Amino acid sequence: MMALCLKQVFNKDKTFRPRKKFEPGTQRFELYKKAQASLKSGLDLKAVVQLPPGESINDWIAVHVVDFFNRINLIYGTMSEYCTERSCPIMSGGLKYEYRWQDDSKYKKPTKLSAPQYMCMLMDWIEMLINNEDIFPTRIGVPFPKQFQQVCTKILTRLFRVFVHVYIHHFDSIINMGAEAHVNTCYKHFYYFIREFSLVDHRELEPLVRMH
Repeated sequence: MMALCLKQVFNKDKTFRPRKKFEPGTQRFELYKKAQASLKSGLDLKAVVQLPPGESINDWIAVHVVDFFNRINLIYGTMSEYCTERSCPIMSGGLKYEYRWQDDSKYKKPTKLSAPQYMCMLMDWIEMLINNEDIFPTRIGVPFPKQFQQVCTKILTRLFRVFVHVYIHHFDSIINMGAEAHVNTCYKHFYYFIREFSLVDHRELEPLVRMH
């Protein structure tokens, strides 16, 4: 139900990046379908995020990281016309929190960027990681790398910052689009997931602490 509503509320053409899809017939695809079925059944979101019996935790995390990337991509893609160099010259969450960009290539030191620039760098960076077979292997029998959960922690921490920025700086636009319920559901799902597996440091969660 939620995925259907999201499609109705959000303009698919505005997705920031092409959606990453799971290959039918793979275990990851089956897990994805299981996760989606639980969501659509209206189960308690805290229960939905729990690792199904007998499943690999890394597979479960991989499926959710990709799915959250797709969903948050869609949310920000729809918001992006309201998030401009002029309206958001700094990537922030209110006056107290500023997020600087750092990667291993272009920005070796934490660098001030506007919110749109930060989002662009972030989506490119995540897309590069989830399409990297050495980090997110899709072939059966290929193990996840040792640092897999650390990489996912970094991805999810940065995706959380998208929620922070959107909620603090663009909530009026979300309400005007009639998307509040869907964004809130996506956020809750994301929040319960990262808490279930302790994937994001609690200090990172402080900007939205009132919502929990």
